[in-house]
Amino acid sequence: MNTRTEHDSLGAIEVPEDALWGAQTERSRQNFKIGGEKMPPELLEALVTIKKMAAIANHQVGKLSSQKAEAIKNACDQLLTQKNWSQFPLVIWQTGSGTQTNMNANEVIAHLASQETPIHPNDDVNMSQSSNDVFPTAIHLAATMTIEKNLLPAIHQTIATLEDLEEENQDVIKIGRTHLQDATPITFGQEISGWKAGFEHNENMLIATLAELKQLAIGGTAVGTGLNASKIYEEAFIVALNKATGIHFMSESNKFHALANRDAVVFASGALKATAANAMKMANDIRWLASGPRSGIGEITLPTNEPGSSIMPGKINPTQSEALTMVALQVMGNDATIGMAASQGNFELNVYLPLIAYDLLQSIRLLTDSLHSFREKCLVGITVNQERMTELLDNSLMLVTALNSHIGYDKGAEIAKKAHQEGTTLKAAALSLGYLTETEYDLWVRPEKMIGEIDR
Repeated sequence: MNTRTEHDSLGAIEVPEDALWGAQTERSRQNFKIGGEKMPPELLEALVTIKKMAAIANHQVGKLSSQKAEAIKNACDQLLTQKNWSQFPLVIWQTGSGTQTNMNANEVIAHLASQETPIHPNDDVNMSQSSNDVFPTAIHLAATMTIEKNLLPAIHQTIATLEDLEEENQDVIKIGRTHLQDATPITFGQEISGWKAGFEHNENMLIATLAELKQLAIGGTAVGTGLNASKIYEEAFIVALNKATGIHFMSESNKFHALANRDAVVFASGALKATAANAMKMANDIRWLASGPRSGIGEITLPTNEPGSSIMPGKINPTQSEALTMVALQVMGNDATIGMAASQGNFELNVYLPLIAYDLLQSIRLLTDSLHSFREKCLVGITVNQERMTELLDNSLMLVTALNSHIGYDKGAEIAKKAHQEGTTLKAAALSLGYLTETEYDLWVRPEKMIGEIDR
């Protein structure tokens, strides 16, 4: 492999000839050969965006010449357009502040910008910044962008599809279930409305987290004091960022908190975990309801997307439910990791930032992708087996609950027990015991009267 010699404060080091990075990136690449998890592209995009906004702000406050600012902006635009993230080779298992990835960005941008005019990675690209305020800012920026532009639309589309499914089945009566046992009647539309409402709550939760994520650490530099950065620069940065993104970010008022604490990320991760929990509940309900097709519940049929077995011909499995529930577990695990990592903000800095960034953005990405997949490959193709729903409804012993207010709980329990033990219908058992007449039974045990006020 051909190399070139680069220098940093520790001396000379050989770097691959075609690499855009420099000495500090290469040292980290050689020192941390751990795993294969690289910095998420969403984070890298946020990092490059920060460098561009910093160049604009530094020029506006008179610290960076127009020629250097323009060169840095052009280099950032090239990276943002081409998304050449192969020039960011570092794994997340590195310095906990993300310093080497920050320097990776500084070196790559400086290398590209120097084609126009000499640019120094530290003095020019990293001007008015520290890894300690840049990396937390990048996490917040990336999370905000991906939640707003990707995850919230995926949730909204899921809600819309569930609403259509709910309306189609608002009059389809079936048996309800609690403790995995028969309960009282419900409409399939009502059951679906529960799934839908969960995602509506999740949507509101995630929107609430954005108010915290939009508060940025930028301007705090090394320890929160803002050394080598001015308040004017900080304000100019926020204005430039808001104009570029169309999102209203603001500067965190207390930079000591902004550098050392990651509670906004914990809050956001909690909302992601809640979304994952609701997604798992829905996916599990759907695969239970579709179980069979002949020896399970079988109340609904799922789309036939692919063969389900390598040995059993004709078998079809609820694979979209399986994928979504695996994602849900991953998100829950990520949340546990993020919570523990965020608790480790010792003194003026949290040094678990790459891990936090990786897990948070993975959770957002997985939920976004899996909800799109589940909606497109499962929800929109669900068909109702109404004959099976009616069969299970009519055979349910829990219809006896309708008799409570007429003959009392104890007599109702006796009827249900007799019907179950003798394998007869509730009606037959009730008439045999003489607790009511056939006319009374037909008048009182009516599933359509047991589903409550649907629109209440």
